[in-house]
Amino acid sequence: MRTRSAQWGRKLFIAAFIIPTFLFFCLFTVYPVVQALYNSFFDWSGGSETKEFVGLGNFKELLSDPIMHIAIGNDYFLVVGKVIGIMIIATFFAVALTRFNIKGSGFFRAIFFIPNVISVVVIGVLWNFIYNPQIGFLNAFLSLFTENKVDITWLGFPQHTIWMLLPPTIWAGIGFYMILMIAAIVNIPASYYESANIDGANQWRQFTNITVPLIWEQMKVSILNIVFTTLNGSFVIVWIMTVGGPDNTTQVMGSYLYQMAFRQYHFGYGAAIGVVILVMSLITTLVLQRLMKRDTIEMGQ
Repeated sequence: MRTRSAQWGRKLFIAAFIIPTFLFFCLFTVYPVVQALYNSFFDWSGGSETKEFVGLGNFKELLSDPIMHIAIGNDYFLVVGKVIGIMIIATFFAVALTRFNIKGSGFFRAIFFIPNVISVVVIGVLWNFIYNPQIGFLNAFLSLFTENKVDITWLGFPQHTIWMLLPPTIWAGIGFYMILMIAAIVNIPASYYESANIDGANQWRQFTNITVPLIWEQMKVSILNIVFTTLNGSFVIVWIMTVGGPDNTTQVMGSYLYQMAFRQYHFGYGAAIGVVILVMSLITTLVLQRLMKRDTIEMGQ
């Protein structure tokens, strides 16, 4: 009886934690996804009660929408740029602050982490000021090296504006992923590096043969997180800095969803974009997980 009672008590204890979490997950994740999928089959303004069923009409329209093509390209451009930029810089800082005796390493960790405690809106406004052609820091800095005042409109060229969004998005993410890399590196036994030093391995060989393989799982999680958050969350920085312009050249899927659903009141079309974002995020994540499996990497070496 006591054993059975203890088992029931353990099950109730586990259920007390799982059930509320599951309910919140269903309410704030599953229900919105199902609702978005349902609305994507209708032509609906979002404010009226009348909905016109169009089936896959919104998705067919998306296939021929040139702005949607630009938005998808921009999303994946930011994904690739952020993965490369953030992982290289964050890993470099993490290795420098753990493997070398740098004075004040705690101070540098705090400084690099500051962008992660700042609102994305504030970051967008800050970088808008940096890029400002009249009073911006970037033009003022470049003017120090020329006789004439530099007057470049950094966010005004349709072909290059999307490139200007990379520095703020990379800068905003370095500190967080640096901390993750540091946490992984400090757990590597020091004896591994001591043995490598005895064998005559230089710092680069130690990094490639010891550090990277032993923190690979953390690097993989970081890459997947960057990809998923970029595809689902690059809307804010884009909207604050460029509002998708000039001429829709910096639109991402999130900003285009907002524009169509909440500014042009084409809510069904916006819901279809949301479904596409979800599907593309899941497919990209699954493909990356497959590509980054340790067995796959080892076979390719």
